[in-house]
Amino acid sequence: MKTRKLGINGPDTFPIGLGCMGMSDLYGPADENESIATVHAALDAGITLLDTGDFYGMGHNEMLIRNALHGRHRDQVLLSVKFGAMRDPAGGWIGTDGRPEAVKNFLAYTLRRLGTDHVDIYRPARVDPAVPIEETVGAIADLVKAGYVRHIGLSEAGAKTIRRAQAVHPIADLQIEYSLISRGVEAEILPTCRELGIGITAYGVLSRGLISGHWGKDRTLSTGDFRSLSPRFSGDNLEHNLSLLDALRRIADEKRATVAQIAIAWVLSRGDDIVPLVGARRRDRLFESLGATRIHLTADELVRIEQAVPIDAVAGERYAPMMMEHLDSERAGDH
Repeated sequence: MKTRKLGINGPDTFPIGLGCMGMSDLYGPADENESIATVHAALDAGITLLDTGDFYGMGHNEMLIRNALHGRHRDQVLLSVKFGAMRDPAGGWIGTDGRPEAVKNFLAYTLRRLGTDHVDIYRPARVDPAVPIEETVGAIADLVKAGYVRHIGLSEAGAKTIRRAQAVHPIADLQIEYSLISRGVEAEILPTCRELGIGITAYGVLSRGLISGHWGKDRTLSTGDFRSLSPRFSGDNLEHNLSLLDALRRIADEKRATVAQIAIAWVLSRGDDIVPLVGARRRDRLFESLGATRIHLTADELVRIEQAVPIDAVAGERYAPMMMEHLDSERAGDH
């Protein structure tokens, strides 16, 4: 299958990547054996990009990936790692640290947990408002020179921040939420990335399951599932958002596809510089997502999909208010 390139200076990768967060954190309990089997199935299917964060399960996710990669050829895998989000012992969020010395410390622990001598893409999970982005990216650039990092990425950065970062060192990709119901990136951030030759790794392509076709309004969320705090999954917002899928399901039926496959295929259609990340924790969900790579959406079908789910149709912000405050991408003039 034709690969996609993460920016003009980044690596080539399979058209979709595997987001591993839910295997360790934030979506409630996961079966570790099934998680590892899912990573194996992804690699066997040709997926090369594995996305993680050092704060997912406070290091658990990196160690899980290390176990999953045991016996595999390291050079056949692209490890994308986010850093900087700080947690307390109870799992709470206590800020962001983008100081140069912290960057190097975070990577030292990441390399040990992953059992590797380098990370393919290293990125701050959030822009630290107390530290100039030039300093954070400069520290990663030092790690590139030393051979510990191959490429530099960003996450949820606004257009102005992206330009400042690019002036320090070439940026391979921006990781940001992008889906049928989260399209703010299209206004300024995506055009900026394209102007600068920066790729997009799109997370939340199924809006954390909301537009997967598998969610129901009566579903009970388990303890520790952060979707219980998400405005889009709350009360009347949830009912409204699920109603958007009715027309999408009809299109999926016509294509002999699932709603999830249509939603992922739509993101794939936005450009060859965009690589959707699917957060599958089980093999059946992974295989469903992989089916999206075989779907071709015609111009007429794309129009129908966007009429079914208009750009501003979603009810509720994508994060709770406190978390929205930490998104550089959502600051005025950057989305």
